[in-house]
Amino acid sequence: MLIGEYHYNLDAKGRLAIPAKLRHNLGENAIVTRGLDSCLFVYPSKEWDVLIERLNSLPLTKSDSRAFSRFMLAGAIETDIDQQGRILIPDHLRKFASLNKKVVIVGVNNRLEIWDENLWNEYRLKTERDVNEIAEKLIDFGI
Repeated sequence: MLIGEYHYNLDAKGRLAIPAKLRHNLGENAIVTRGLDSCLFVYPSKEWDVLIERLNSLPLTKSDSRAFSRFMLAGAIETDIDQQGRILIPDHLRKFASLNKKVVIVGVNNRLEIWDENLWNEYRLKTERDVNEIAEKLIDFGI
Protein backbone atom coordinates (compact mmCIF):
# COMPACT_ATOMS: atom_id res chain seq x y z
CA MET A 1 0.00 0.00 0.00
CA LEU A 2 1.26 3.45 -0.93
CA ILE A 3 0.45 6.03 1.77
CA GLY A 4 1.86 9.21 3.26
CA GLU A 5 2.94 12.71 2.30
CA TYR A 6 6.57 13.45 1.47
CA HIS A 7 8.23 16.76 0.54
CA TYR A 8 11.12 16.57 -1.92
CA ASN A 9 12.99 18.63 -4.49
CA LEU A 10 13.25 18.01 -8.21
CA ASP A 11 16.81 18.28 -9.44
CA ALA A 12 17.83 20.36 -12.47
CA LYS A 13 17.46 17.33 -14.77
CA GLY A 14 13.90 16.58 -13.64
CA ARG A 15 14.79 13.66 -11.40
CA LEU A 16 12.82 13.02 -8.24
CA ALA A 17 13.84 10.79 -5.35
CA ILE A 18 11.15 8.34 -4.31
CA PRO A 19 10.99 7.83 -0.53
CA ALA A 20 12.57 4.54 0.52
CA LYS A 21 9.33 3.53 2.28
CA LEU A 22 7.50 3.64 -1.06
CA ARG A 23 10.11 2.11 -3.37
CA HIS A 24 9.43 -1.47 -2.32
CA ASN A 25 5.74 -1.22 -3.26
CA LEU A 26 6.53 0.69 -6.45
CA GLY A 27 8.92 -1.95 -7.79
CA GLU A 28 11.88 -1.50 -10.13
CA ASN A 29 10.02 0.61 -12.65
CA ALA A 30 6.88 2.68 -12.74
CA ILE A 31 4.55 4.40 -15.16
CA VAL A 32 4.16 8.16 -14.83
CA THR A 33 1.22 9.85 -16.50
CA ARG A 34 -0.96 12.92 -16.35
CA GLY A 35 -3.31 12.76 -13.39
CA LEU A 36 -6.40 14.59 -12.29
CA ASP A 37 -6.46 17.83 -10.30
CA SER A 38 -3.20 19.06 -11.94
CA CYS A 39 -0.94 16.38 -10.52
CA LEU A 40 0.90 13.38 -11.94
CA PHE A 41 -0.03 9.76 -11.25
CA VAL A 42 2.70 7.18 -10.71
CA TYR A 43 1.64 3.54 -10.96
CA PRO A 44 3.51 0.35 -10.13
CA SER A 45 3.50 -1.88 -13.23
CA LYS A 46 0.89 -4.31 -11.85
CA GLU A 47 -1.51 -1.47 -10.96
CA TRP A 48 -0.96 0.07 -14.40
CA ASP A 49 -2.02 -3.25 -15.94
CA VAL A 50 -5.25 -3.11 -13.91
CA LEU A 51 -5.91 0.43 -15.16
CA ILE A 52 -5.25 -0.62 -18.76
CA GLU A 53 -7.80 -3.44 -18.42
CA ARG A 54 -10.38 -0.97 -17.15
CA LEU A 55 -9.63 1.48 -19.95
CA ASN A 56 -9.92 -1.34 -22.50
CA SER A 57 -13.36 -2.20 -21.12
CA LEU A 58 -14.68 1.30 -21.81
CA PRO A 59 -16.92 1.56 -24.88
CA LEU A 60 -14.93 2.71 -27.89
CA THR A 61 -18.07 4.32 -29.31
CA LYS A 62 -18.30 6.86 -26.47
CA SER A 63 -16.28 10.03 -27.00
CA ASP A 64 -15.66 10.49 -23.25
CA SER A 65 -14.17 6.99 -23.09
CA ARG A 66 -11.84 7.71 -26.00
CA ALA A 67 -10.88 11.10 -24.57
CA PHE A 68 -10.08 9.73 -21.11
CA SER A 69 -8.03 6.86 -22.54
CA ARG A 70 -6.05 9.29 -24.67
CA PHE A 71 -5.54 11.60 -21.69
CA MET A 72 -4.14 8.81 -19.53
CA LEU A 73 -2.08 7.02 -22.18
CA ALA A 74 -0.75 9.61 -24.64
CA GLY A 75 1.62 11.30 -22.21
CA ALA A 76 2.48 8.22 -20.15
CA ILE A 77 6.06 7.02 -19.82
CA GLU A 78 7.66 3.98 -18.26
CA THR A 79 10.59 4.93 -16.06
CA ASP A 80 13.16 2.95 -14.15
CA ILE A 81 14.10 3.74 -10.59
CA ASP A 82 17.85 4.47 -10.63
CA GLN A 83 20.48 3.42 -8.08
CA GLN A 84 19.74 6.53 -5.97
CA GLY A 85 15.99 5.74 -5.91
CA ARG A 86 15.06 8.48 -8.39
CA ILE A 87 12.72 8.61 -11.35
CA LEU A 88 13.04 10.94 -14.30
CA ILE A 89 9.99 13.11 -14.98
CA PRO A 90 10.01 14.32 -18.58
CA ASP A 91 9.52 17.97 -19.41
CA HIS A 92 6.01 17.53 -20.86
CA LEU A 93 4.78 16.00 -17.60
CA ARG A 94 6.54 18.59 -15.44
CA LYS A 95 4.82 21.33 -17.46
CA PHE A 96 1.42 19.62 -17.22
CA ALA A 97 1.60 19.50 -13.41
CA SER A 98 3.32 22.91 -13.09
CA LEU A 99 6.14 21.24 -11.18
CA ASN A 100 8.84 23.54 -9.88
CA LYS A 101 11.69 22.62 -7.57
CA LYS A 102 9.57 21.83 -4.50
CA VAL A 103 7.16 18.93 -4.92
CA VAL A 104 5.01 16.72 -2.73
CA ILE A 105 4.70 12.97 -3.23
CA VAL A 106 1.41 11.64 -1.94
CA GLY A 107 0.64 7.94 -1.48
CA VAL A 108 -2.92 7.13 -2.53
CA ASN A 109 -3.18 3.36 -1.95
CA ASN A 110 -2.44 1.94 -5.42
CA ARG A 111 -0.57 4.92 -6.89
CA LEU A 112 1.55 7.91 -6.02
CA GLU A 113 0.64 11.45 -6.90
CA ILE A 114 3.26 14.12 -7.57
CA TRP A 115 2.16 17.68 -6.89
CA ASP A 116 3.74 21.07 -7.11
CA GLU A 117 4.10 22.05 -3.45
CA ASN A 118 2.03 25.24 -3.76
CA LEU A 119 -0.79 23.50 -5.65
CA TRP A 120 -0.79 20.66 -3.10
CA ASN A 121 -1.03 23.09 -0.17
CA GLU A 122 -3.99 24.88 -1.79
CA TYR A 123 -5.73 21.59 -2.57
CA ARG A 124 -5.06 20.12 0.89
CA LEU A 125 -6.38 23.20 2.70
CA LYS A 126 -9.54 23.28 0.59
CA THR A 127 -10.13 19.57 1.10
CA GLU A 128 -9.56 19.81 4.85
CA ARG A 129 -12.04 22.67 5.00
CA ASP A 130 -14.67 20.74 3.00
CA VAL A 131 -14.07 17.20 4.31
CA ASN A 132 -17.37 16.96 6.22
CA GLU A 133 -19.41 17.80 3.12
CA ILE A 134 -17.31 15.43 1.02
CA ALA A 135 -17.85 12.61 3.54
CA GLU A 136 -21.61 13.12 3.47
CA LYS A 137 -21.64 12.77 -0.33
CA LEU A 138 -19.75 9.46 -0.07
CA ILE A 139 -22.15 7.80 2.37
CA ASP A 140 -23.79 5.84 -0.47
CA PHE A 141 -20.41 4.24 -1.18
CA GLY A 142 -20.11 2.88 2.36
CA ILE A 143 -17.50 5.37 3.55
